[in-house]
Amino acid sequence: MKVLLIGSGGREHALAWKLAQSPRLTALYAAPGNPGIAEEAIIADIDTADNDAVLAFCRGQAIDFVVVGPEAPLVAGLADTLRNAGIAVFGPSAAAAQLEGSKGFTKDICAKYNIPTGAYQRFTSAEPAKAYIRAQGAPIVIKADGLAAGKGVTVAMSLDEALGAVDSCFSGVFGAAGAEVVVEAYLDGEEASFFCLCDGKTALALASAQDHKRVGDGDTGPNTGGMGAYSPAPVMTPEMVARTMREIIEPTISGMADSGHPFTGVLFAGLMITAKGPELIEYNVRFGDPECQVLMMRLKSDLLPLLYAAATGTLASVTAEWRDDAALTVVMASKGYPGTYEKNTPIASLPESTTEAKVFHAGTALKNGQLVATGGRVLNVTAMGSTVSAAKDTAYAALDRVEWDNGFCRRDIGWQAVEREKA
Repeated sequence: MKVLLIGSGGREHALAWKLAQSPRLTALYAAPGNPGIAEEAIIADIDTADNDAVLAFCRGQAIDFVVVGPEAPLVAGLADTLRNAGIAVFGPSAAAAQLEGSKGFTKDICAKYNIPTGAYQRFTSAEPAKAYIRAQGAPIVIKADGLAAGKGVTVAMSLDEALGAVDSCFSGVFGAAGAEVVVEAYLDGEEASFFCLCDGKTALALASAQDHKRVGDGDTGPNTGGMGAYSPAPVMTPEMVARTMREIIEPTISGMADSGHPFTGVLFAGLMITAKGPELIEYNVRFGDPECQVLMMRLKSDLLPLLYAAATGTLASVTAEWRDDAALTVVMASKGYPGTYEKNTPIASLPESTTEAKVFHAGTALKNGQLVATGGRVLNVTAMGSTVSAAKDTAYAALDRVEWDNGFCRRDIGWQAVEREKA
């Protein structure tokens, strides 16, 4: 099978690494890719924001299957363009991708199909939103409705912070994504990420993970796209997984089909495990980043037939096997992230990959033969272990062999699971 992978981040490097292991694969192309992905795939020079250009490449190379990594091309209808041309694609239609592309759309789906989530209101101007916030009080959550690269959500612990977040959204900080704002109740509990493959009618549970959003140790500082993750998340017990499937995932799948937007691809549920049980914080319509990296390390099964089954309506005929070991990834970011940071800083050396540890490239490029950091989140140092504590030790041992003067990381990834293991 000839496969084209769309994307250039750490998530796509992990997908490329896993897809490249498939005996069913005859050729793997990637666009735009990165130096790590280039070790697994042929880099294709395509403008991935141009749906017609992607389609032309697929026709020219007789591509059998396209795997779309990031959310933006999905929201922009890439999957529709390819499907309409008869090319199998892993990822939802633009209509179904509204589950990530519009926070308000998702909340309305939850309300219509009785999916547990925080109470909410939608607003298109600042003053009504502020009046609602004053009436509700803090803590409260303010979300830009559209795609904001993981940075459009403010968990406001004070009224002033909440009102300021509303002003930020409507002032244009997030562009068109902030033209509408969703204000919702603060949910108290422990967060978890849960992933399922979907083919429009069937959902196949994959695995759980726990992300670390804030930039600093002890979950301090501003939110980021994610500073590290581990899998599985201990809070997602077999009972909690069963409840999540029954109360959240399955009503969403049937609700989307009922609404005329059947969902195919991967459904990434951001959950809060509250005293009442699992509640939905938000949906994403692609693998998490950096959660994908730990999932791919733990997945025993061949990834390619799983994704192809989701794309072709045959998910009921496949199963996914997982390693019992834990996986943990630490993000190395450019100093200054999530604020301003210097670009094109040299990365002198990376540790060799082993069966236990692997470095995925997230924001790198080659300039005159030198590996350089081009993004905010740059490397994902990922490791396996019999426990989260063991995986953490292996990951940080590998990370300490990275030679990059402008990099920094959190030193406490996995702390909640580590505390559980000590208890």
